[in-house]
Amino acid sequence: MQLPVVYQKAKEQVFMIWTTLQPLLTVHVGLASSAKAIIILEQCGKNKGYQEMDACGFHPEGGCCMLDGPEKIESTINMKTLWKNISVEGIDIIFSRDAGRYICDYTYYTSLYYGSGRAAFIHVPPLSKSVTADLLGKALQMIILEMLKQCGEERQ
Repeated sequence: MQLPVVYQKAKEQVFMIWTTLQPLLTVHVGLASSAKAIIILEQCGKNKGYQEMDACGFHPEGGCCMLDGPEKIESTINMKTLWKNISVEGIDIIFSRDAGRYICDYTYYTSLYYGSGRAAFIHVPPLSKSVTADLLGKALQMIILEMLKQCGEERQ
């Protein structure tokens, strides 16, 4: 599902995902246009600091995702372990604790909030001659399979 670059609409769709589909895990993928051949595994979402305007010219009330929410929420997926265990030829993978205070971080925090931490966020580079759709697809498949393995271990 493609989410709009609009805070409120993204929040509504994430809420709908968690309430109607009730997934084991939700994996969000966002574009990091400045990243060249780098996939970034985000560990946590932050609640405050959203001052940049969205595509409709709005930003969240008080600059935060959830007025009653904690400062940050960690994913139940251990991204650092994932980062250490995954390698994809032709593309670097890095670990991050700051998804950037725009729609990506906002969506991630919202999903972590509604999903009790059972969400993940992956920033991907734009497609290019060196980062093809095929390469990126294979990398995402490997990463998500490892995430699902962690979910399986967690359930046992």
